[in-house]
Amino acid sequence: MSHPMHAVLNQWKAAFDGHRPDAMAELFTPDALFQGFGPVVVSGRDAVRDYYEAVAADRSADVTVLHTYSLGEDVAGGFADVTFSDPSGWEVKVHMSLVLRHTDGRWQIRQYHVSRVAAQD
Repeated sequence: MSHPMHAVLNQWKAAFDGHRPDAMAELFTPDALFQGFGPVVVSGRDAVRDYYEAVAADRSADVTVLHTYSLGEDVAGGFADVTFSDPSGWEVKVHMSLVLRHTDGRWQIRQYHVSRVAAQD
């Protein structure tokens, strides 16, 4: 069986690429901690939904899982490289880290963090 990080990120990508903020929010636990591009850490599904509602609808994400881990049966996580882009040529590369929790028969994101990858000269 594959690691839950792969399944969760496949769902995350589908919701992101489809610009579906409600579906995105449902991937997170009710008390999730979230840090996207902004400097403020937010908490909860409503904050996650608000964040993704503000993302331009024509953006997409290319995701490569780099590392996964498991802590017992109900906690897992890992790291991924993500490239966000849009049809105009805009592109941003980030490192993503997730902590996942298995609750009510499904894996959800408990902690989400991205950091921009600095351009190499």
